[in-house]
Amino acid sequence: MKTFFNVTDLDTVRSFTSLFPPVGTETVDVLEAAGRVAAQDFQAKENLPAFSRAIMDGYALKAASTFGASEANPAYITIKGGVPMGRRPDLSIGSGEAARISTGGALPEGADSVVMIEHAEALDNQTIEVYRSVAPGQHVVQVGEDFKIEDHLFSAGQRMRAQEAGLLAAFGIESVKVYKKARVGIISTGDEIVPITETPPYGKIRDINSYSLAAMIKAAGGIAVNYGIVNDDPVSLFGVCRKAHTETDMVIISGGSSVGVRDYTIEALSQLPTSEILAHGITISPGKPTILASAGHKPVWGLPGHVVSAMVVFEAVVKPFLNRINGADPKSSSHFQVSARMTRNVPSVLGRTDFIRVQLSDKNGEYWATPVLGKSGLIRTLVEADGLVAIDMNTEGLEKGANVNVILV
Repeated sequence: MKTFFNVTDLDTVRSFTSLFPPVGTETVDVLEAAGRVAAQDFQAKENLPAFSRAIMDGYALKAASTFGASEANPAYITIKGGVPMGRRPDLSIGSGEAARISTGGALPEGADSVVMIEHAEALDNQTIEVYRSVAPGQHVVQVGEDFKIEDHLFSAGQRMRAQEAGLLAAFGIESVKVYKKARVGIISTGDEIVPITETPPYGKIRDINSYSLAAMIKAAGGIAVNYGIVNDDPVSLFGVCRKAHTETDMVIISGGSSVGVRDYTIEALSQLPTSEILAHGITISPGKPTILASAGHKPVWGLPGHVVSAMVVFEAVVKPFLNRINGADPKSSSHFQVSARMTRNVPSVLGRTDFIRVQLSDKNGEYWATPVLGKSGLIRTLVEADGLVAIDMNTEGLEKGANVNVILV
């Protein structure tokens, strides 16, 4: 089966994500929730906070008791006592009365605000002068002000951060159902590739792609499984590919996706169970000779051997598929982006999406993007880059000063 370079546009390739189901779910401790994708919706089961509490050290009182107060005309307030931390107050507050309170203390009955300790002065053990008026609710978090009962907290498919882990803890949730991390097999191919532990003889290079792709997989929430280097031998390649396909949820073959008598990737993919070649060639640069196959409802990729091409294709094309099988909501962006303006004109070819590497600089509070020029075999161009700018296939280049979105890498 040979369909060499019957190229598919980028949007069509990305639409194939819907063909691949998430890998499954598991339950993890809330301590492990950050970075995982939620597999269930969450609603508040109680008010947060469950009681009105002070967010400043000072005096709990009725705001009306301070109206008009100033340094020239202070309000005189009677102290009824203090609020114990971690306990329900055993006193109530009337007009012209207050209780000493610390940050986090529960407001006593009748109080609706807190005067900061800096804005009051004790005359004796029972009386204070207040030099500044407060509004009802000032320096106070009300019952349910954070979340009310049945409020939506977050949804299945949302990647949880430290703040979501803290939110779960706030509601006493000790464990959470999440999608499993997809296992991604990595195979490097080529007679010219040697392990990084070796000094390459003339004509050979170290295996960069296994390590760069593994790092990108980990950063995207997957688990990288390295199957080593396979020489340009169809029998060996198919054997390793079949093993990786059996043991993982996605397979990436690096190298062997271009046209050539020693490239066997397409043949190996075609022999996998229920294999279908979805794309052999994508209208992007770098990365045109990328292969995507579906085998046993798992995505299998053939990426270019050049390190920059492989990494750009992963960021632009493979990452959405990894997010999909990791359970992430496809509507949420898989990329972190910032807005910038181009520092120079950049040419482009109509009919393909060009990804250019750029450096970011801050000029008077505005980001500017400067192209990092170089061939796709030079990892330096990505090391020096802060991000990628996609030039749409229907756009003939970018002009100096053009507004762009930079995908951070």
